Amino acid sequence: MRVTMTLSLPRQPSSVTRARHVLTTLLSLTDATEDSRGHLAVLISEACANAVVHADPGSTVDIAIVIDDDSCLLEVGNRGSTPDAGVGLDARLPAPLTVGGRGLPLIAALADTAAFVAGPPDHVLLRITKHLANT
Repeated sequence: MRVTMTLSLPRQPSSVTRARHVLTTLLSLTDATEDSRGHLAVLISEACANAVVHADPGSTVDIAIVIDDDSCLLEVGNRGSTPDAGVGLDARLPAPLTVGGRGLPLIAALADTAAFVAGPPDHVLLRITKHLANT
């Protein structure tokens, strides 16, 4: 089965919840395990929260979800600047540990792959892949 969806949500905190609900609804159509579903819910929540916090004012949070038989691809984009374009994420927590700074290491730890990729000028695009374990 292949399921795809694109969303363009406003840059506001409630968009994080909306994105997570859409993804969990789409995953309910698959045989993905609860662990896979839970990891993906965290992944989209963290990626969208980062987009909401760090996007340029007036930007939208643009999301693409592609679910294939054994994998899920998430792309979360917005207008802004990329921390390290084309570089994979690091699962280590920042030192010193502050209030923020845990989202990208959490994404790196839970995803099979996660990296900022080239997109349109002045846009940030985070691409995340996760293998789906089936029940």
